Amino acid sequence: MRLPDLEAWAIFAAVAEHRSFSGAADAIGLSKATVSKGVSRLEAHLGLSLFHRTSRRLALTEAGRPLAEHAARIVVEAQAAEEAARQGASAPAGRVRLAAPMTFGVSNVAPLVAEFLVAHPAVEIELHLSDARVDIVAEGYDVALRIADLPDSSLRARRLCGVATHLVAAPAYLARHGTPTHPAQLGEHRLLSYTNVTGPWRFRGRDGTDLSVKAQGPLAANSGDALMPALIAGLGIARLPAFILGDALGDGRVVEVLREWAPPPIGLHLLTPPSALRPARVERLIAFLSERLRD
Repeated sequence: MRLPDLEAWAIFAAVAEHRSFSGAADAIGLSKATVSKGVSRLEAHLGLSLFHRTSRRLALTEAGRPLAEHAARIVVEAQAAEEAARQGASAPAGRVRLAAPMTFGVSNVAPLVAEFLVAHPAVEIELHLSDARVDIVAEGYDVALRIADLPDSSLRARRLCGVATHLVAAPAYLARHGTPTHPAQLGEHRLLSYTNVTGPWRFRGRDGTDLSVKAQGPLAANSGDALMPALIAGLGIARLPAFILGDALGDGRVVEVLREWAPPPIGLHLLTPPSALRPARVERLIAFLSERLRD
């Protein structure tokens, strides 16, 4: 039986993550020539081209994309095996890549990251904050926090807690345009929409009736925070989570409308790639975040 070329698979995983031969070489401490030969060796063995190469761009081929996920899992499982062997003799060490939503990440996750690093000085965390939905396998993240009505996925996910969402407007807007009493009336209003949440706004009445409304209005943004100035200025109605609304809901700058019609429940989820094997540093961070964010 011919053994797999594990070094070539690991090199391929690094190039796929960094989208660059030189970037991968720097990351794993090999020469660019060694990295290039490793990828070529794997391509020859598989009989496949793994990358499209131009002078300016390196991109995975159709065949290379699913194999990059396999390669990433091979590396993670090998790292987990090595770390398991060392775990009894040393504290968790190494880098963890963590993705989280922007506003929630700044207010809730960043302080916890600092606390975790104080307790685990040999661990390094690369925190990526964005409201865009990242592909944690393709982009090489160990852990992701996501606030959503989570669809079925090949990822491993655990729900940590619910996240309250409110349909709100400034009193000045309602004074000018009237207060809607039914979701069907929202088509006559100016709606401020969050573009990372695709599709129409959905509602469920207390009698179980389901309705949906297409969000149209003067402002659409890929950040909930970016909607707040327009919302408070009375430019429209928005649907936002409580942690973005902050004090504006409590102090009356915005008020809730259509309280008898609930949006779909959303929650804070912790996601990881499908592999069951993870380094101790990742397991430790998962346990820490799960415990601290359940509220």
